[in-house]
Amino acid sequence: MISQQAYIHPSAKIGNNVTVYPFAYIEADTVIGDNCVIYPYVSIMAGTTLGTDNTVHQGTVLGAVPQDFRYTGDKTALTIGNHNIIRENVVINRATFSGDSTVIGSGNCIMEGVHISHDAHIFNNTVIGYGTKIAGTVEIHDDAILTSNVIANPGVRVGRCAMVKSGCRFSQDVPPFIIATHNPIEYGGVNATILTNAGVREEEQLQIANAYRLVFNGKTSLEDGILQIRSQIEPSEEIDAIIHFLETSKLGIIGKM
Repeated sequence: MISQQAYIHPSAKIGNNVTVYPFAYIEADTVIGDNCVIYPYVSIMAGTTLGTDNTVHQGTVLGAVPQDFRYTGDKTALTIGNHNIIRENVVINRATFSGDSTVIGSGNCIMEGVHISHDAHIFNNTVIGYGTKIAGTVEIHDDAILTSNVIANPGVRVGRCAMVKSGCRFSQDVPPFIIATHNPIEYGGVNATILTNAGVREEEQLQIANAYRLVFNGKTSLEDGILQIRSQIEPSEEIDAIIHFLETSKLGIIGKM
């Protein structure tokens, strides 16, 4: 199922049952795993590795040279897991420095017009919506949703099961399990729908909501909010994850000074 009208470098490693449509372009130093589908006018550049069962739609560029003035031509990588859907006109840059990699996990849906920059890490089962722009070294954790035209500035993190609503732009971290909304971006409540879908029980959802009330309601500092969570909220996997995320933030948390 490989078209003779596609260009595939002889050293590219192509797995079993791969479909490559006409006019796709696949460079040397690339790996495409079993059962992948590569549509017309896709470019897969040197340093790119795809796992199994990925579908890459028209006009997408994988492993593009980093748009980073620090890049000097080092051999770097883009590593993509399994079962991803990458829609039309997506651009994903490989890493900036030798030995580093931009990483896309498994089970993600990356919609039309998304740009994911150098050294970003997209975890698993995320949805990255239309026209969203993700800057360098950003982390998007498991089961997060970035809806359309979101701008994630360099180095930020989006926690597990969080949702960032359309048009938001942010330069600080978005904690797990919440909805982020408006410009300037702010806390918009707990994401009950995603939590329910993830199997988090209603009692645990209430504990999560109570924890975030301590952080975002009133005028307490982030540090005081964390102390109040520790003293007032019963520990659980989700509460521990919230505390860890807040404590390890380097850029600060949205809506907090």
